Amino acid sequence: MAQAAEPEMYTRELESDIQYLPGVGPKRAALLRSELGVARIGDLIRVYPFRYIDRSSVQRIADMPLDAAYVQIQARVVRTLLMGAGGQIIYARDENGALRGDGSVPGYASARPTEADEKAVGSIKFNQVKRLCVIVDDGSGTLEMVFFKGIRYAFDRLQPGQTFLFFGKPSVFNGHVNMVHPEIDNPILPGSGTGAVMTGVYNSTDKLRNGGITGKVMNKLMLSALNLTLPEVKETLPDYILKEKGLVSLPYALQHIHFPTDAYALQKAQYRLKFEELFLLQLSLLKQKYIRSRHERGIPMPLVGKDFNDCYHALPYELTGAQKRVIKEIRADLMSGHQMNRLLQGDVGSGKTMVAVLTALIAVANGCQACIMAPTEVLAQQHFANISKYLRPTSVQVALLTGSTRTAERRAIHQGLEDGSLGIIVGTHALIEDTVVFRRLGLAIVDEQHRFGVDQRARLWAKNADGIPPHVLVMTATPIPRTLAMTLYGDLSISVIDEMPPGRKPVETMLITERRRVALNRFMRDQIALGRQVFVVYPLIFESEKLDYKNLEQGYERMVHDFPFPPYKLAIVHGQQSAEEKKFNMDAFAAGRAQILVSTTVIEVGVDVPNASVMVIESAERFGLSQLHQLRGRVGRGSDKSYCILVKGDKVSKESQKRLDLLCSTEDGFVLAEEDMKMRGPGDLEGTQQSGLPISLNIASLAKDGRILSDAREYADHVLSRDPMLESPENQLLAAELRKEKYQKEDYSKIS
Repeated sequence: MAQAAEPEMYTRELESDIQYLPGVGPKRAALLRSELGVARIGDLIRVYPFRYIDRSSVQRIADMPLDAAYVQIQARVVRTLLMGAGGQIIYARDENGALRGDGSVPGYASARPTEADEKAVGSIKFNQVKRLCVIVDDGSGTLEMVFFKGIRYAFDRLQPGQTFLFFGKPSVFNGHVNMVHPEIDNPILPGSGTGAVMTGVYNSTDKLRNGGITGKVMNKLMLSALNLTLPEVKETLPDYILKEKGLVSLPYALQHIHFPTDAYALQKAQYRLKFEELFLLQLSLLKQKYIRSRHERGIPMPLVGKDFNDCYHALPYELTGAQKRVIKEIRADLMSGHQMNRLLQGDVGSGKTMVAVLTALIAVANGCQACIMAPTEVLAQQHFANISKYLRPTSVQVALLTGSTRTAERRAIHQGLEDGSLGIIVGTHALIEDTVVFRRLGLAIVDEQHRFGVDQRARLWAKNADGIPPHVLVMTATPIPRTLAMTLYGDLSISVIDEMPPGRKPVETMLITERRRVALNRFMRDQIALGRQVFVVYPLIFESEKLDYKNLEQGYERMVHDFPFPPYKLAIVHGQQSAEEKKFNMDAFAAGRAQILVSTTVIEVGVDVPNASVMVIESAERFGLSQLHQLRGRVGRGSDKSYCILVKGDKVSKESQKRLDLLCSTEDGFVLAEEDMKMRGPGDLEGTQQSGLPISLNIASLAKDGRILSDAREYADHVLSRDPMLESPENQLLAAELRKEKYQKEDYSKIS
């Protein structure tokens, strides 16, 4: 079917360079480009306010709350004073004219001027004036307005005896209540009908403000831009969507998002623009997913096989309902004839590895090989040890391939992969080397996917079977909020293990300060005396002059002093060690030869020592919430009561304290992830957004607009179910939108 011509979405004024908007010019245009990414007038109207100020309410000075973010008062100017260096009054005036000092005016030395004083106003040297103080009165009290910039303009405008609207943040200085650089407007006159206005507040920077683009200027520019461009704005959504979803038109939404006439109009505008943004994003992702599922062949795997059943029935425990559900979802993918691309989410210790093993056994039963790729040797070794244990009841051969695998062993592994005698291979980046050739790779499982580059993963998928790409299962132990997962992995199928295995004991989490070090050491000794082991984790490896935090070197020395040999034995692991050193020390701890492991976050994932019941995290405020949760997951794996002790510094920010308190309040990784996103925004989530969102969001928030996102995704699925390629005439607007540059990302959907 021939592709319809793209509608002319942006016409003359919308496409005009921003410098030609009245009030901008070349200098301000350069600022708007560099600070806000605004190059055209059409770009400006898509910069939305992040909050609104109700300019219709006026407060009395006597009732003004001093802690308010802003207040608006209407008051009469009673006195203005030009102040020089050291607080000297250079010139003052009230409603009767100029004043000079004799102490008769409360708070200011002043008296009625002579004729010479009256003439002095014309000879004021404003370059010597440091600030302008304006005393205003609204009948309930007086307030001081202070100006450090634009003094001449404010002095000329604010004539004593005249009434103005003043808008700003109240503050207290030297016992005086004042308002620094308030916005000034003409007064609201009785019966005028003016003033019922909600004013948008836009994100700004110091460079913008210093360049003269203040909040008030931004509002003026926005009004000018809307007046020029609104007649040209074309609709981006088909009529049937506007009707079915009850959405206002795009011109209405743009007008009222910037200058709402009331709260209802603002609500309608916000919903329209948020829905549009999230709907088009999800439409783009789901369309990619649909194209792939239709056209990407997958190796059919109808058999479960004897090895699967032997492994399953030999398990010492029953799989959780969540694990069984996820395996059924994976089975359906493997039998579909299309390539599986599935994200497996699960909290720390939820049993993802067991699901991976059973999936790999299905691949082997169907004449294929499976590889499990981990980001670190420590994690790869841990996987290999666990998988080898699970595979004992089966006939399947498994091997470990890492950068430190010896040459002779490596040769044997390469041979086993080529001739097919090796059914499952566990490894690190070594698996993507050109020398590694599979006989028939049918399944690629990647753990902690965010730690691998896209190109690295692509090289693994290229090792396919008969030109058919392997099925892909991506595993992450970092719980991702549902709204973020739907966006980051929108073109992947998502499975969630949201249930913990039976017998997994809760970890008691405590927050202490450095002052309780003696009590902490005593507690650690008591636990070691009971036969337990202890992790101690530090945020830094080497000393940094800029960061006043305990680091690994100093910490290890102190631990050796506090826990001397004998009877205590310590091991140390960090990223600067060779693979042999790390393995030696980790093995010593895992085997119980060392009671304390001092480490950096290299043990964040994959380390499984059931006898370790205490996790001590030094300078805990230095870690992100997901990191802290991952570290806590290293304990609580055995039958003993386990503890996570967060040691914080004396000076901790409010945000860090909130993060630490939250960790102490719950062990649910998905709850923590949701709260973390609300506190810090999706852009900062560790381990879940390394490559950023598929498109930048201008108005919608993944943290706050989850309901709209779910609705948008469901509706996008509904639209594509009727017209998968958006070829019908009624969907030409949607097809045109998706052809825009921001949706033309390189399609890595085939390689997760």
